Amino acid sequence: MKAPKAPTNFIRDIIDEDIRTGKNGGRVHTRFPPEPNGYLHIGHAKSICLNFGIARDYNGKFNLRFDDTNPEKEEQEYVDSIIEDVRWLGADFEDRIFYGSDYFEQMYQWAVALIKKGKAYVCDLTAAEVSETRGTLDKPGRDSPYRNRGVEENLDLFARMRQGEFPDGSKTLRAKIDMRSPNLNLRDPIMYRIVHADHHRQGSQWCIYPTYDWAHGLEDSIEGITHSLCTLEFENHRPLYDWFLDELGIYHPQQIEFARLNLSHTVLSKRRLLELVQKKIVSGWDDPRMPTISGLRRRGYTPSSIRAFCDTIGVAKFNSTIDLVVLENSIREELNKTAPRVMAVLDPLKVVITNYPEDKTEEMEAVNNPEDPSGGSRRVPFSRELYIEREDFREVPPPKFFRLAPGKEVRLRYGYFIKCEKAVQDPKTGRIVELHCTHDPTTRGGNNPPDGRKVKGTIHWVSARHAFCAEVRLYDVLFTKKDPSDVEDGKDYLSNLNPKSLEVIPSAYLEPSLKGARPGERFQFERTGYFFVDPVDSAPGRPVFNRIVTLRDSWEKIEKSQKA
Repeated sequence: MKAPKAPTNFIRDIIDEDIRTGKNGGRVHTRFPPEPNGYLHIGHAKSICLNFGIARDYNGKFNLRFDDTNPEKEEQEYVDSIIEDVRWLGADFEDRIFYGSDYFEQMYQWAVALIKKGKAYVCDLTAAEVSETRGTLDKPGRDSPYRNRGVEENLDLFARMRQGEFPDGSKTLRAKIDMRSPNLNLRDPIMYRIVHADHHRQGSQWCIYPTYDWAHGLEDSIEGITHSLCTLEFENHRPLYDWFLDELGIYHPQQIEFARLNLSHTVLSKRRLLELVQKKIVSGWDDPRMPTISGLRRRGYTPSSIRAFCDTIGVAKFNSTIDLVVLENSIREELNKTAPRVMAVLDPLKVVITNYPEDKTEEMEAVNNPEDPSGGSRRVPFSRELYIEREDFREVPPPKFFRLAPGKEVRLRYGYFIKCEKAVQDPKTGRIVELHCTHDPTTRGGNNPPDGRKVKGTIHWVSARHAFCAEVRLYDVLFTKKDPSDVEDGKDYLSNLNPKSLEVIPSAYLEPSLKGARPGERFQFERTGYFFVDPVDSAPGRPVFNRIVTLRDSWEKIEKSQKA
């Protein structure tokens, strides 16, 4: 089997060599093995894209396997969300959905086989005692006083553990390897622990559960995985992976480690993400501020943009932190080519064009997407009263301010040149509430006037009479620092939460074409950002718009203001 051309990396180099030498009969079989104790996040997307991409490119197979060996933290909700997320990303596991818990009986029998070989024993030490006798990197461990129990006694105790005779934490099954090994993972690791808890899939059938280190290689072996791709934290566990398979004498996949994804301005720890949900700092696992795949999907990211992001960052052997801008750029680049441009005013300031007829309405031709020649155009209503963004006017403009100001002229996108003649203030607050302007009829469509004069500023607008109100949600980074764990003494990562990570605008003014926007559609609000019609909170004729990303990086501004 010859691999197609693809961006090379050290994993593909290993697979190329395996194919060249005929290892595994030329087969390539990968898997994605999540534990169903939370929703998947962008770090898992990297692993999914890597494992599926390799299987696809080498005409191999890709499994989705749930490592469901911990009944206390796993739920069917998480299983269902993982299946949905993997499919949404485009990773095709066909009918190959597997569960580690379905192998429990086989794992048990293999554990019995190790006991019979004198390679495993039942230990009565508590978790604290096991930890204390394990030693350190500089100090060897000490043998458990139960290490030399006889085979028959161990078989009897292990069988009784399975039958539920002993309370939680009272006994474990440990591998008998080397308590003086320089690798702490080989110092008689635990294979089974007693947990009297119902399993989301197996019910009350089991009260002993395998540890990840014991189960991982066995699951790979049972499924015929050829290349078991793991993140770097499992590199020191590989000798244990190999030891179990070699002692059992069963099919032996190859474990290969790669660098996990670390992303700036976010956390990718499931424990911390769960804390954000439980403390209601976010609305749920699919909150658009969350780095979960479901959160990114609800924010408006596309599967192709996430796959492009994973291709961009590549696969390496050393951990590093990727700037959030790289992820943001993946969706910007896609939507710049595909998203229709529309006009929306989020912070409205009324404009009255005093020399425009009160009862007149024109239809202006607006290009849907200048990057897409086949995108066509639409008609946008224009009338005497408009709304513009408040920030597009300054009563006392700063230097190089090319937008609207008293006596200044700007171009209305697809409209006319207008000139500000008067700014009307609220007599009580002094706040500008309305602008009186005049238009140049010779500049229809935003074209330059016959006299050749030009203006530097172009702003967007909506017709006050025709616009409709909609809720717009402006999402930003959840944390103000690139590394949320960078905290002062006595504080935790939550002290770096961004108080402006969500701003809700209940009544933005949008051009009328957007009233029929459907959940899942994406648009560029001109000069503002890319937006997505929320699939959860939108209703027919009442779309809710989530900002996916700004037109340019905004997270750097937050960090700079924080330092200032």
